Amino acid sequence: MQSKVNYVIFICVAAFITSCKSGELTKVSATGSVYECLVVMNNHPLSTPEHIISPSAYTEDINTTYDLVKATLSADMPAMPQVETYFLLSQVSPHRFDDFLKPTRNILIVDIDEHRYTQVKQKRSRDYWSHPQALCRIQAPSDSAFITYWREHGTAIRTWFVNEEIDRQVAFYRASTNKTARLILKQRIGADMLIPEDYMLLRDTVIGDTTFLWCCNNKGSMRRDVVVYSYPYTDTKTFNLEFLNAKRDAIMRQMVTATVNGSYMGTEYNIMPPKMRLLTIHDVPKVAVDSALMATFWGAEIRGLWKMYNGEAMGGPYVSLTRIDPLRARVVTAEAFIFAPGQKKRTALRQAESILYTLNFNK
Repeated sequence: MQSKVNYVIFICVAAFITSCKSGELTKVSATGSVYECLVVMNNHPLSTPEHIISPSAYTEDINTTYDLVKATLSADMPAMPQVETYFLLSQVSPHRFDDFLKPTRNILIVDIDEHRYTQVKQKRSRDYWSHPQALCRIQAPSDSAFITYWREHGTAIRTWFVNEEIDRQVAFYRASTNKTARLILKQRIGADMLIPEDYMLLRDTVIGDTTFLWCCNNKGSMRRDVVVYSYPYTDTKTFNLEFLNAKRDAIMRQMVTATVNGSYMGTEYNIMPPKMRLLTIHDVPKVAVDSALMATFWGAEIRGLWKMYNGEAMGGPYVSLTRIDPLRARVVTAEAFIFAPGQKKRTALRQAESILYTLNFNK
């Protein structure tokens, strides 16, 4: 009997040792689905309730501190054909935040206590209780201090949670990629991008000074497409929404067609015009194509809706990332678009979008 007890102890010790890495216990797997966030905070009423109108024309009443957080984290994503939020939220008070909830993949903890804090502080952590996990803590001495702080930093916190989800997806893609498509990108464009292995190469062509690559994942009831196209950088007004829209329409009309003869892909301008934001790019070689531009080098992200013209009733959301390759003096646009009639598209679009942010240029 004693030998059996010793054997059990030995197994437990061995399991404990093997679960340690660099002096720390291996984290448990995170719980919850992608783009879900748990908010840990008390629900205090605002002294002055607010009434806001969201971009989707839906109205929300801001009566409590949690409503204020919800209005940011659960706001409508831009340029989507139906109402879909950035995050699906759930809320729990601090005294109900137990060990069962701590492994949640995305957690925002708001602690308001005038006896413990004299100023607002924020701390972000990864893999604190589980892996992969994103944890943001905000400490504030009063409701008013928290409200002021959230109005200024709430959007940035939402962006951080979104970027954490994108980084997780990128890590997943690294394990298995389409080597043929990546080789073509390297040879034709001088770039690399983690195109997943389950994205089939549909088209690889060069017409005039434009290089075009098209890959598609058409498994199941949802279709995901990624295209990359490149053309010479000749205009300092490249990073202009009108210019990039016109370039997209011209290239997609020629390259992306459907089964009906004469049909082509275009951009939807009437229902929801595309929206652009400029991005700071940090990994660009210090070689100036245009010194004024490269002094604060940036890229352009555009979100909008696509549709087929002169053919099938097809359409959906798209997102594109446009950058300049300064070594080759070329503009490179990577775009992801989704076709999923009657289905939610947020998560699928975000997953495809994460591919775009792996774009880098061979130096």
